Amino acid sequence: MPVVKPSLPKGTRDFLPEQMTRRQHVFRVVQGVFEKFGYAPLQTPSLEKLKVLSGKYGDEGEQLIFKVLRRGTGAEKLLRDKKTFTVHNLGELVNEALRYDLTVPLSRVVAMYHNDLVFPFKRYQVQPVWRADRPQRGRYREFYQCDVDTVGTSSMLADAETINVVYEVLAELGFKKFAIRLNNRKILDGMLESAGIPPDQGSATLITIDKLDKIGLDGVEQELLARGLSADQVRRMFGLLEAVAEPRAALETLLKRCGTIAAIAQGADELLRVVGHLHDLGVPDHVIRIDHFLVRGLGYYTGPIHESVVEEPTIGSLSGGGRYDRLIGMFLGRDIPACGTALGIERIIDVMEQQNMFPPLRTNATVLVVYFSRDTEGESLSYTHALRATGLSAEMYPEPAKLKKQFSYANKKDISFVVIIGSEEAAEGAVTIKDMSTGEQQKFSRQEGLTYLGRNVADARKV
Repeated sequence: MPVVKPSLPKGTRDFLPEQMTRRQHVFRVVQGVFEKFGYAPLQTPSLEKLKVLSGKYGDEGEQLIFKVLRRGTGAEKLLRDKKTFTVHNLGELVNEALRYDLTVPLSRVVAMYHNDLVFPFKRYQVQPVWRADRPQRGRYREFYQCDVDTVGTSSMLADAETINVVYEVLAELGFKKFAIRLNNRKILDGMLESAGIPPDQGSATLITIDKLDKIGLDGVEQELLARGLSADQVRRMFGLLEAVAEPRAALETLLKRCGTIAAIAQGADELLRVVGHLHDLGVPDHVIRIDHFLVRGLGYYTGPIHESVVEEPTIGSLSGGGRYDRLIGMFLGRDIPACGTALGIERIIDVMEQQNMFPPLRTNATVLVVYFSRDTEGESLSYTHALRATGLSAEMYPEPAKLKKQFSYANKKDISFVVIIGSEEAAEGAVTIKDMSTGEQQKFSRQEGLTYLGRNVADARKV
């Protein structure tokens, strides 16, 4: 059999034990915050019907959906035969896709099980998603999302609580310099109206504005002109998009200038309520920034939208979300209000690694029981079981070997203590415990050894 050179698909990664320990630390913090705010867990399949996902993410998002070929359609032969394969018959070959995000699956769940749910329905979900994207720094084709959503209320308190969750997560993980950008799709719709941009050009205009971080202000201007907007329309739109940093001042200024436009008045009023709630919830005022250039490209948003960003390094948003009051209606036939956010957990972990933000984390057991000889095998196994029964993380070396080799193994795995049960200890009902950090060895009775280790060893899952 030929040797296959091991490799990974682009945009995917393996995680070795040390990396997984860091990831699990982040997941535990995130899940702890979610549950502290009263969100309940949900899980959905990796595969969704293509018709469930299609038409929800905007033109660019649609192109990033991973489609799954149906079996039994002769797809493989058809794809090999370029003469007979066309985009037209692709629909005959595909009816499922890997999920693009966790929000659309949630909407499907609510539509399917709405009679069984208690509203407002607050759920969190931590699962991988897939996007047929071009891999780059901080952007992967397979990655985890951590979502929280509240379904069944139009209250701006739900939006504020979602943003509060983001703040709590980032603060608990140790982020110091970050901001949460806030805008409202109603305001953007009103700005398009005020700038004289016709509805049929509105979506394309917002998609271009959303590229500000990638192509800069000049790039946005040039693309808008290339899309057919006049120089006057672009100038008027840019004039409306400008905002001061302090949220209340920015919104009050906007209301003075454009308060006669209903969409802007409603959107600004919603944001003022969100900002007020955030202040009462203890989120520092300086963290919240009004940014009218924030668009959130997904097509299903209907109200407040938000993203969190760190000042260094420049890696894009760490979270993003907003209100989507009409998405569930696409499945249910009647609208149910909803809002939520998705944490970009991969980017968060990347930034934490770059900035050395992780606390010391143990990846291995804290106690190693030596396999001294076949004669003492049973004693060592029994004591390993006793250690685990007290809650300690322990392992036994799998085969008889020289003590030097077993001590070396413990050192390489950063194991704190080694327990030796040789023929002498077995006869006395004792154990010898070696502290690997100091090299000191002490002999104890079996029970005294458990007590000693219980006092001096931290559980492997703890810092």
